[in-house]
Amino acid sequence: MTPCVASIGVLRQPKTVLFGPGERRHLPHLLAEIGRHVLVVTDARMAQVTEFKDMVTAIEGRGITVSVFSEAEPDLPRENVLTVVDRYGDAGVDALLAVGGGSCLDLAKVSAAVLAHGGDVRDYYGEFLVPGPGLPVITVPTTAGTGAEVTCISVVFDREKGMKVGVASPHLEAYAAVIDPELTVSCPPALTAATAADALTHLVETFTDRVKDVTPEFLANHLYVGKNPLTDIFCRSGLTLLNSSLEGVVADPSDIEARSATMLAAYNAGMAINTAGTAAAHAIQSPIGALTHTSHGFGVGALLPYVMRFNLPTRIAEFAEIGALLGAADPESTPLDQAKAGISRVEALLETVGCPTDLKTLGLDPKDFSYVADQAMLATRLTANNPRDLTHESVVEILQRGYDNDRTWWSV
Repeated sequence: MTPCVASIGVLRQPKTVLFGPGERRHLPHLLAEIGRHVLVVTDARMAQVTEFKDMVTAIEGRGITVSVFSEAEPDLPRENVLTVVDRYGDAGVDALLAVGGGSCLDLAKVSAAVLAHGGDVRDYYGEFLVPGPGLPVITVPTTAGTGAEVTCISVVFDREKGMKVGVASPHLEAYAAVIDPELTVSCPPALTAATAADALTHLVETFTDRVKDVTPEFLANHLYVGKNPLTDIFCRSGLTLLNSSLEGVVADPSDIEARSATMLAAYNAGMAINTAGTAAAHAIQSPIGALTHTSHGFGVGALLPYVMRFNLPTRIAEFAEIGALLGAADPESTPLDQAKAGISRVEALLETVGCPTDLKTLGLDPKDFSYVADQAMLATRLTANNPRDLTHESVVEILQRGYDNDRTWWSV
């Protein structure tokens, strides 16, 4: 059985990507190219870290005015965007630097668009609604998992709507991404685990995504245009890296080589999802996270074993290749057995970092299954990427099996 292969390769990416330990040293030069008054967006923890303070000092040493917003919150509440725009809208800011996890990076990207074009962030919910380039943004991730440093989407939690909403536009793409693994060494163990689970889920979902017919009209109006030969390159690289690096990070969190490989895998995952998009696990996790107040990474990781089993009948070749990439598949066995070996190895990697692999552990209540399914089906931007059609009933089945920790193999 041959894998699904698209006839077109599509990538969206920052103008510049710098990767490697210590590469944050390039920030003053990069920022001098794009601005004289830089707004640095981060969170309260990162603002107190020595490396962060040193970066700000180095930037100011280049003669650049620096303002710091250090109130970014997890899951990016809409209120954060409103505060940034209100506080800095008339301050003469001409560039942004985002330092932190996915929420910090998403906050900077979407704030740059609102600062440039005005209005409320709600005006840009959806795809291709940002009217033009925002203020230039440089992203510096301090976690290895979200891929937000290279994606052109920001996910905002709108408390009044009670849901996460995406702002998706090529105009949110960063001017540059500076990926320095040294900045992840201080990352708390739980956050390291959750973001690693997120990266692994990105890679598996993207590699097994739906292949789409990418006409010029479709490409001009949709951010996620499906699995394709270029995204597959990033997926293969990322999966291979995580197969060994995750165990190394768990064994020794200060291991800079393992940290570097994990962060490179997360970058690969970000490049893949930026074009192909995530799918069922991400669509279903959002309402679960809102109900249980559990992390995004652990949520998608806990769902992944059951989403993989649901999708297996339509992606045997892809899961078999995952089995080969992860060194888990016997090449003499049947494609289906190789695919099952790949799925089992992915589950083992989730367990290596301490990710829960059932939904009961997350605190999901069975009485909420129908509500979660209803909300997941509204995320059409994500469900459209899943290789097997999702229905309300199939989502409820995924939830039930996930709650019961039922790892039996499903059949269509």
